[in-house]
Amino acid sequence: MRILAIDHGTVRMGIALSDELGMIAHPLAFIPAEPFSDFLAQLKVLLKEKEVQQVLIGMPRNMDGSYGPAALKVQEFAAVLKEAIVLPIKMWDERLTSTQANRFMAEAGTKKHARKGKVDGMAAAILLQSYLDRQSL
Repeated sequence: MRILAIDHGTVRMGIALSDELGMIAHPLAFIPAEPFSDFLAQLKVLLKEKEVQQVLIGMPRNMDGSYGPAALKVQEFAAVLKEAIVLPIKMWDERLTSTQANRFMAEAGTKKHARKGKVDGMAAAILLQSYLDRQSL
């Protein structure tokens, strides 16, 4: 089953895609969050082109596991998305995915200014890989 993951952001939405076997996540960079109608149009094209069967959305949680203001925005986003697409949508804990993505890219030697456009897709890939790994247990 092919899964597309979204790392929600107010400026950019990080996008990642699983392979056909649902084992490995690949970052696909990002889609600008605004205007939302453009984001939605680009997302629908990706979903169709890549034959996606499920969407995974990162749910930001505080370190103690509680939900803050960012989680409310993501819940609102997920509710709108559920009305716009016919695929199943799941939420998944995304704590520290952006931090991990930045660290991985820094360790790989990616300059700070070059990370800006790539960190969102990498964060989505980390989110998706954690989900895929959990499903295989």
